[in-house]
Amino acid sequence: MGAGYTYYIVSARVLPKAMRKTAEAKRLLRSGAAKTAGEAARLAGISRSVFYKYKDDIRPYYDQNADKLFTIYALLEDRPGILSAFLGVLAQHGANILTINQNIPVNGFAPITVSIRTEALTVDLPDLLGRLSTLEGVANTDLLGTE
Repeated sequence: MGAGYTYYIVSARVLPKAMRKTAEAKRLLRSGAAKTAGEAARLAGISRSVFYKYKDDIRPYYDQNADKLFTIYALLEDRPGILSAFLGVLAQHGANILTINQNIPVNGFAPITVSIRTEALTVDLPDLLGRLSTLEGVANTDLLGTE
């Protein structure tokens, strides 16, 4: 996705199935449900070659102008410093943390939701989720939506 391209916002229903499934594979990678591109492609029902063909040209649309509030869900290991590191990445990239809700850990993992304001983000939202999901002790991340 570089200079010289023209971009459009279109409904997913008019996209070819391969592109929709590539977007799903990217979501699986971001959320941690798949650890590799090959696994994500298989889970989404496409070949790795289809994934690599479209991966740089399809992204989910987040309306950054609609209130700029998002809620992130994560599943964190119950160990000292994991939540702190998670919140540190949010702060490092300009997310303004509005609320944090952490439930009691079960089987060594604690679910959390963090609501953030995004107008000062230094990275796009999918990139931020990707960075969070690669932290040690973070088992899963997902965007719950706008508020």
